[in-house]
Amino acid sequence: MGTAQSTTTATPRRQLRGSILRSPILGPVAALVLASTFFALATPRFLSGENFSLILQQVMVVGVLAIGQTLVIITTGIDLSNGMVMALSGVLLASFAADKGLNPWLAMLLGLVVAAGFGLLNGSLVTGIGLPAFIVTLGTMNIAYALTRIYTTSTISDLPPELTFLGDTFSVGGTQIATGTILMLALYLLTWFMMRYTASGRTVYAVGDNIEAARLAGINTSRVLRGVYTIAGLSYGVAAILQVARTGVGDPQAGQTSNLDSITAVVLGGTSLFGGRGSIVGTLIGVLIVGVFRNGLQLLGVESTYQVLITGILVIAAVSVDQLTHRRK
Repeated sequence: MGTAQSTTTATPRRQLRGSILRSPILGPVAALVLASTFFALATPRFLSGENFSLILQQVMVVGVLAIGQTLVIITTGIDLSNGMVMALSGVLLASFAADKGLNPWLAMLLGLVVAAGFGLLNGSLVTGIGLPAFIVTLGTMNIAYALTRIYTTSTISDLPPELTFLGDTFSVGGTQIATGTILMLALYLLTWFMMRYTASGRTVYAVGDNIEAARLAGINTSRVLRGVYTIAGLSYGVAAILQVARTGVGDPQAGQTSNLDSITAVVLGGTSLFGGRGSIVGTLIGVLIVGVFRNGLQLLGVESTYQVLITGILVIAAVSVDQLTHRRK
C-alpha cells in the first residue's frame, strides 16, 4: 500500500520536473541568471536597485516593440519595419502637439493610428497578395523611413508634459522607477493573458504552427494575420510614445536598429522562427538579457562595438539552438 502511494506521488513530481525541463523559457532564464551572476561578481555597481531600474528604463522601448514582433514571429512572419514606424509615429505625435498646437492626447491617438495603419498595411499585403513578410516589411520600413525624413530632418523639442510624463520617475524604497517601465510590464501581463487564456491567442499559435491545418479547421487565417500585424503596429505606436517620453524629443533618427534589437530579444526569449512556438514571458526575459549584457558591459567599460559583437553572437547561438531543436522534432 505504501509503495503504491509513493509511486503515485512520485509520478506527478516526475511529470512536473519533466515539464519544467522541457519549458522553452528554461534556457533564457538560465542565460539571464548566469549573465547577472557574472556581472554581479565583475562589478559591485551592478547589484543595486538604481542600476536595475536603469536597465528597465533602457529596454522599455525595445521591450514594447518586441511584444508586436513576438506575435508576428509566432505566425512565422517577421517585421523589419517596426523601428521606422516607431520613428514616424514619434515625430508626428511630437510635431502635432508641439508645433501644430493639437491636444497632446489627441496627438498621441493619431500617432497610434498611424502606427496601427502601417501594421494593417503589412498584414493586408501579406494575406492579400501573398508576399513574404520579409519583403513586405522591408518595403514598408523604407516607406516609413522616407516619410519621416520628408516630414522633418530635425528633432522636435519643447514638448508638453503630457508627452513626457511616462519618462518621469517615482520612488519605491529609495529607487527611482520610470512610469514607462510600469506600462511596459502591464502590456506584457495583458499580452500574456490574451495569448494563454483567450481563443484569439490560441488561434495565433494555430496559424503559426500550420496555417493550412488552421484554415481547414475553420479559422479565418487571413483575418488572424491582419489582426496580428495591426496589433503589432499598435504596439509600435506605444513604443513611439515611450521613446518620446524617455528622450523628451521627437527624433527622426530614432529606431534605426530597433528592428534588429526587437528580433534579438524575441529569439533570445525562445520564440521559434519556424512559428507556432514561443511565449511573451520568454520575450520579456530576452529583453532583459539584452539589457543586462549591455548594461554590464558598459559598467565594465567595454566599447559599444564589442557590445554589438556579443549581441550578435548571442543571436546566432539562440537561432542555432532553435534550428537544431526543430530538426530533432
